[in-house]
Amino acid sequence: MQTSQVTGWDKTLAGIDRSTARSRHGYYICYGGIPIAWKSSLQQEIALSSTESEITGLSYALRDAIPVMNLLQEMKEKGFPITETTAQLHCKVFEDNSGAIEIAKTAKFRPRTKHLNNRLFHFRTYVDRGLISIHPIKTTDQPADILTKSLNEEDFKKHRRVINGW
Repeated sequence: MQTSQVTGWDKTLAGIDRSTARSRHGYYICYGGIPIAWKSSLQQEIALSSTESEITGLSYALRDAIPVMNLLQEMKEKGFPITETTAQLHCKVFEDNSGAIEIAKTAKFRPRTKHLNNRLFHFRTYVDRGLISIHPIKTTDQPADILTKSLNEEDFKKHRRVINGW
């Protein structure tokens, strides 16, 4: 699964439309190299930092990915020919978002992030059990950007090829 996040803040509209302060996240879920689900949306709450926005996008994406993982595991247990049930999540890193990756991987609670614990860390047991792994990805290699921002033609085509397995 690939996730991407971008802020939608527009200072020219900030006084008129508060929703421009919300971040946009996007993700797609593949099975066997084929996209089976994807989404791009504004986050429901305003993040107080880029790290919080990344963790929020990661959480939203995993709310869709974990049921798919559980369904595949159940199908495998029932004898369906399921070859892979371990998902890998690649999280795009912005500026200080190596902090987002660290927070997602490590069960450390900090005063600035304790409010995120109950709302966003539903996936931590899956990380702890090794069912989900989180990896950094270069911003230039993030295919989920196709769901969150305008791209030049070259980047659009590159990401489209990756998403479609071409």
